[in-house]
Amino acid sequence: MSGTELNRNLGKTLWKALILDGYFYEKTPNTPKNQRIALTIVILAAISHALGSALILLINRASVPILAIALLIDGLSVVGGYYFWTLSIWKIGQWLKRHSLTYKDLLIPIGFAYAPQVLNFLTLIPMLGQPIQRVLAIWSLLAVIVAVRQGLDISTRWAAIICLLGWPVVQVATGFAQVFERFLSQ
Repeated sequence: MSGTELNRNLGKTLWKALILDGYFYEKTPNTPKNQRIALTIVILAAISHALGSALILLINRASVPILAIALLIDGLSVVGGYYFWTLSIWKIGQWLKRHSLTYKDLLIPIGFAYAPQVLNFLTLIPMLGQPIQRVLAIWSLLAVIVAVRQGLDISTRWAAIICLLGWPVVQVATGFAQVFERFLSQ
């Protein structure tokens, strides 16, 4: 696949994920290309999150080693949160409803649902950083609910329950990474 084709597919995928297109989440096949696109979205989300944190650390005059460690922790918290949240959704989905989806099958739609997090660099806007971060987190939660509803073929209510059980842990982990970054920069 050429770089142009990946960019075009990535752009279309981001748009469909951002508008919470249920048909898109249901009909996206589990292919190596879609696996790469989903992982690319999660990595872009991690980079975007780290960029937002980097400016804050630079304003606080963090040293280069502290900056590097903090950004690594920040990026890993987003990627780790993705894998943990997917695992918790898969396990809870297995427990509540026997289905044939594998953990790997859920990585693609949940990776696509991380599309709102690609906009996390907007948290750089003074006075609006925290509200923007909250809106993006809720938007991602809604996208994951749509992805799980379509992927597991369950009601919206059950999808919301399944997703909400793992979401607080992901939010706490991301918040912990931010508190840790602030601690390092002081």
